[in-house]
Amino acid sequence: MSKLAIPGMVLCAGLVAGSMGFAVPAVAGGAKVGMITTLSGGGSGLGIDVRDGFLLAIQQSGRNDIEVVIEDDQRKPDITVQIADKMVQSDKVDVLTGIIWSNLAMAVVPSVVNQGKFYLSPNAGPSALAGKGCHQNYFNVAWQNDNLHEAAGNYANQAGFANSFILAPNYPAGKDALTGYKRFFAGDLAGEIYTKLGQTDYAAEIAQIRASGADSVFFFLPGGMGISFMKQYSGSGVDIPVLGPAFSFDQGILAAVGEAALGVRNTSQWSKDLDNPVNQAFVADFAEAYGRLPSLYASQGFDTANLLISALRAADVDDADAFRKALRDADFASVRGDFRFGPNHHPVQDIYVREVVREGDILTNRIISIGLDDHSDVYAADCDMPS
Repeated sequence: MSKLAIPGMVLCAGLVAGSMGFAVPAVAGGAKVGMITTLSGGGSGLGIDVRDGFLLAIQQSGRNDIEVVIEDDQRKPDITVQIADKMVQSDKVDVLTGIIWSNLAMAVVPSVVNQGKFYLSPNAGPSALAGKGCHQNYFNVAWQNDNLHEAAGNYANQAGFANSFILAPNYPAGKDALTGYKRFFAGDLAGEIYTKLGQTDYAAEIAQIRASGADSVFFFLPGGMGISFMKQYSGSGVDIPVLGPAFSFDQGILAAVGEAALGVRNTSQWSKDLDNPVNQAFVADFAEAYGRLPSLYASQGFDTANLLISALRAADVDDADAFRKALRDADFASVRGDFRFGPNHHPVQDIYVREVVREGDILTNRIISIGLDDHSDVYAADCDMPS
């Protein structure tokens, strides 16, 4: 694969820079995709990985009829809404994707799908869009927000923890996280707190943990928040075991966290050591294209693009009913192995327990068990969607 370096990314051959983003020239019969994701600030690593995984799949498909217009949401709801309006009204996109943060998804997705556009989520999966707020044009390719945290709660039971201190940021995904953990955790709570979204100083929270009598700590702090927490926690002398979802122990974060993460158990629907040919090829190809190992977010971007490509093989995007059915069929080879949607267009999938290990000079994750098998979400029962 040939590579072209530009600030902030490596472009695969065939992709060219556009005035408002990066685009693949489109021809009739393809699709125009609007990607709104976080490319600057504390959460930029997540958006960059989603973008890069998505573009890798487009490049590998050999298609030149899929145009991808990419914009930075700056993790600001008002900016995200403005970009979405522009993409729908002016850019005339067929499909939108890319949003990392659930508060941004809630600001954009309901309006977009109600205007007849399709939204394919490579990350955010708020509960409000999985139950009564589900929509036939909304597909989540990653997970419903609660899922990885439910698996963590189940693992905490298996590990013998009985008194967890739990914390997460005060936004929709944070609330879903703690709800999910509590849904499966059978023990007591030594404490439950919501932190500020984007917070970087956790001295007060760590003091509360120290005094709580907890036998375990579960936290959901994605991106830079998790890096800050783990570094401060490790330096605090508190030796209570921690566990969490992959978001705080994923490949893009481990290098920054360092030795403090070794041995930590975390939950994920994907891992680079999943033993299937598609995943093995993806890990190798991503590393070759971008010079780094893929993260959970990169795998989700890759799968999202391949879902889109599979639907375009089967139907024209202008035939909404046929294209929707093609998306629902999910006839693509996922890095996770078997992939299927539940009735609310969220995945039904295995969720693994991983351990942070050292491989040579690199910190990474290794699967040690299955946390939840063939798992769906509780909100699907409230989704009344046309079949």
